[in-house]
Amino acid sequence: MTASDETIPLALCVLTVSDSRTLAEDASGDYLAASLEAAGHRLHERALLPDDRYALRALVSKWIADPAVDGILVTGGTGFTGRDSTPEALLPLLDKQMPGFGELFRALSFDEIGTSALQSRAFAGLANATFLFALPGSTSACRTAWDRILRDQLDARTRPCNLATLRPRLSEAS
Repeated sequence: MTASDETIPLALCVLTVSDSRTLAEDASGDYLAASLEAAGHRLHERALLPDDRYALRALVSKWIADPAVDGILVTGGTGFTGRDSTPEALLPLLDKQMPGFGELFRALSFDEIGTSALQSRAFAGLANATFLFALPGSTSACRTAWDRILRDQLDARTRPCNLATLRPRLSEAS
């Protein structure tokens, strides 16, 4: 699929995973919501949940089942501490993984934080023709992911190809 000359606004959800923050203190979620809207997309829904794999799975499953949702940006819960369970919660929901996202994110992060980048379990994929991106919880990590990967890949004008123009074909039978 090639790029488009027109923007294609996507309906995106933002989920922050945190045991310690509230929506009022959610700088990472604020950044993602403001950035996606500044890029011409629409914030479909936003939520903050504690790091509980079943609560995460339930909400993300609801969004994945909603045909109005094009993508989901999750921030938090991708580290190695005892309660970090975003990958365990959401990877089982994916129909297809997008390994290049996590690989590229960690490569870009290496330039910023050195070998600490290996501690990130950021990932992406497709679930019911819905994009799912799981990012670390820090605002700087969300900025790296949005500014250096997601903004362009969710922009239909990015050449030679992008995820936005691929979206209509995601639900085609294989």
